[in-house]
Amino acid sequence: MNRYLLVSLLLIGILGRDAAAEVSLSINIGPPVVVGAPPAMVMVPGTSVYFAPGLDVDIFFYGGYWWSPRGNRWYRSTDYDGPWRTVARSSVPRTVYRVPREYREIYAKERHIPYGQWKKEGHGGNHRGRGHGRGND
Repeated sequence: MNRYLLVSLLLIGILGRDAAAEVSLSINIGPPVVVGAPPAMVMVPGTSVYFAPGLDVDIFFYGGYWWSPRGNRWYRSTDYDGPWRTVARSSVPRTVYRVPREYREIYAKERHIPYGQWKKEGHGGNHRGRGHGRGND
């Protein structure tokens, strides 16, 4: 009987060790948004939503915040280059999440406003007065 107990304990030890070796950890640190220079901006007609064309990610500006969807998640920032924080979809303004998926094609011919000019027109401000993320203006 001691022999079966010893074999059982060894098997539990071996199987328990293998199970622990298969544990993994996944951390989502936010959207892969890297904007090297301020983008040009385009207004979605009939709204106050702006988007940044020419980027590989979706970035919108509305209501004093930058918004970026990624999969089923939405992110918000006070600066175009982050930091980005996850927000509930219910926190995303309806006018932002209702921008058509094909917005790049639909609005491609709309006026492209250089970021500096767009900012001088009173857009792109944030709640901390830090300009566009490059220090104090």
